[in-house]
Amino acid sequence: MYVVPPPQRSDSGSNGDLRVYQTWKGSNIFFLQGRFVFGPDVRSLALTICLIAVPVTIFCIFVARKLIDDFSDSWGVSIVAVAVVFTIYDLILLLLTSGRDPGIIPRNAHPPEPEALDGNMDAGAGQTPQLRLPRIKEVELNGITFKVKYCDTCMLYRPPRCSHCSICNNCVERFDHHCPWVGQCIGMRNYRFFFMFVFSTTLLCIYVFAFCWVYIRKIMESEHTTTWKAMLKTPASIVLIIYTFISMWFVGGLTVFHLYLISTNQTTYENFRYRYDRRSNPHNKGVVNNFKETFFSTIPPSKNNFRAMVQREPPLPPRSVAGGFMSPNMGKANDEIEMGRKAVWADMGPAMSDHGDGKHGNERLHVKDGELGELSPDIRTTVDEQSDRPGIHPRRSSWGRKSGSWDMSPEVMALAARVGEQNQNGGGSSSGSGLVTENRPT
Repeated sequence: MYVVPPPQRSDSGSNGDLRVYQTWKGSNIFFLQGRFVFGPDVRSLALTICLIAVPVTIFCIFVARKLIDDFSDSWGVSIVAVAVVFTIYDLILLLLTSGRDPGIIPRNAHPPEPEALDGNMDAGAGQTPQLRLPRIKEVELNGITFKVKYCDTCMLYRPPRCSHCSICNNCVERFDHHCPWVGQCIGMRNYRFFFMFVFSTTLLCIYVFAFCWVYIRKIMESEHTTTWKAMLKTPASIVLIIYTFISMWFVGGLTVFHLYLISTNQTTYENFRYRYDRRSNPHNKGVVNNFKETFFSTIPPSKNNFRAMVQREPPLPPRSVAGGFMSPNMGKANDEIEMGRKAVWADMGPAMSDHGDGKHGNERLHVKDGELGELSPDIRTTVDEQSDRPGIHPRRSSWGRKSGSWDMSPEVMALAARVGEQNQNGGGSSSGSGLVTENRPT
């Protein structure tokens, strides 16, 4: 039996030099050698940072700095300091939300073992019934039955409250939603920071909005003018008031919505998909316990060590080759070699080399429909040149016989005599039989 050696990988064992984040199959983007995990839309994070930092910078330069002289002692300086500290705190929460593992479940390298056979298939001769994986399983947790679905991409059954994010291409525990503003999925391990980021952004908008009005009020008192004239003297305040007012509707509304989700222990995905308000929510533990679970419970460690070295894959086992570009009788030839017999191509070597070297100028090879090397070993024939026997002696192997004998069969002898007569009469070789013959000059 012919054995093909195991295929060599293109990286020649370089798997041992790669880390998990370098071979990750999800759509995540990694920074600092896998220390920070972002979603594929991480570029939107830069826009979010600008939408926070630029307005605060304008506020500190054109509004808060001028309020320093209007307040005694250190109150004026504290206005600038609070705005800067609040902004830094908000950006840190943004990075904690966007740059950490949200609760990604490692995907399996192989699907789980099937538990049933597909009985719908009529297995005929040589056919094996196909194995079938159930799409949905029922599991019981704390006396409550949950239905878990099989994920074809990650090749695993998703735990309860887990869902597959089509953007990040990962299954995420307690999946809430994918937020494009932070460029990351929101799940079990970063939901707390996400809510704190949204809530602090709301407070920052209120802070800037309020002190812009305070500055306008100071102008009105100092110059004894109307509100509109005071606003015209500080166009930066007008821009900030409009900007923060619009932003408060977005982040403020999002804060209120997530306060409701936390109080009922729901996720955004569950709220839009299942509508627990119409039936019993199995995850609701009461308002107090729900808030404790969200903000005061221990965040579970990540199930992925993105900086770990990739384990070297075991080599694939050798494969048996049958058919294809080789003859099906290759195995039989190998068996004959092991039994001490001579293979046909070993006997063909001298004859082929003699013709190829041009030692006999009048000798020619006639092959029908192709080169000699393109013929299958089963149909190759050669004529041994014997000095003591004149004429033509075509020789043919008898691989089709079970005995494996190399004696000349009567059919071959009759064919040789018939070809000899044609050569004597026409001086040519038989092209219809597909045999390789040797013509000698008469």
